[in-house]
Amino acid sequence: MNVKEIRDLYMAAPFRPFELVLTNGTTIQIAHPEFMMFSPDYRTVHAVDARDEVAKRIDVKMIIALNELKNGVARRKRKR
Repeated sequence: MNVKEIRDLYMAAPFRPFELVLTNGTTIQIAHPEFMMFSPDYRTVHAVDARDEVAKRIDVKMIIALNELKNGVARRKRKR
């Protein structure tokens, strides 16, 4: 996975939730940009999984895919 691809999804405005898929099959959901940050050399990512709120340090080389997630905001039903 290219760091530029990860940064583009992370810096998108408006932000859309996404998940990181690692080489061992683990997925980490990033629900908000404050839940993730890059190291100064962009070799590692520090992320908090939205499901269990556990912080993880991940080598960027271990990320094999990015999946965009639905925003989670349900549409309001119109009253008729």
